[in-house]
Formats: sequence, structure tokens, C-alpha cells
Amino acid sequence: MTFLLELLVTLLIVAGGAFLLIGSIGMVKLPDLLTRLHAPTKATTLGVGGALAASMVFFAGLEGTLSIHEVLITAFLFMTAPISAHFIAKAHLHEHTELRDDLPPTGRPLGWSTFDAAPASCEAGDDERRGAHD
Repeated sequence: MTFLLELLVTLLIVAGGAFLLIGSIGMVKLPDLLTRLHAPTKATTLGVGGALAASMVFFAGLEGTLSIHEVLITAFLFMTAPISAHFIAKAHLHEHTELRDDLPPTGRPLGWSTFDAAPASCEAGDDERRGAHD
């Protein structure tokens, strides 16, 4: 392996490790769940992404081929981390109802979709489509 390739792999591993360290510190230091979610979803995702990028560069330089394993892991990581964080945040907001007052206005008559009931016109339309007439 050439020096430049080794340097690139080293930099990616060190950068990934730094993001992982920052994310770990954030998990410990941040005060509540909603702010603590940023540590694993942002910083540690970039940390694991850096390690995976280093692995892709290493094996591309060593074997001359791109490994599909790292590409798939990266794709699944970048898809699942934000989705799981979103579900955790929604569950936390449903459990802690006092936090709803701090939410910004949506500018729509319905408001936040999981907290407010559907408008009467929408509910009537749903009943008609389902065939639930009296």
C-alpha cells in the first residue's frame, strides 16, 4: 500500500474515532433525552461512517475492488439512525405531555399530527370511504 493510501485510511479512522468520542461524551453530558438523541444519531453515525469509509478505501487499495458489505452497512446505518431517533423522540413526547406546550406552531389548523384529533370533515370522509353509514 502506498503512503498516501495509508494516510487517507488513518485520517478516516482518526476522524471516525473523534466523532465516536464526541458522541459518547454527548450521551453522558447532555441533560435530557431529546438533546441526548443528537449524540448517537449525528456524531456516532459519522464516526461509524468514517470507519466504514476507511475500510472501503483500504480494501479498494489492497484488492482493487469495492466491497459491497461496507456500502450496504453504510446505507442501512444512514437510513435507520434518523428513523429510530424520530420514533424515540415521538414516544418521548407522547409520554411527557408537558413538553407539548413548548412545541412551535405549525401554521395549520390541525397542528401536530399525532397530538391533535383529525378535523371532523376528515373523519366523515373516512367513514364514507369505509362504508360505515348509519
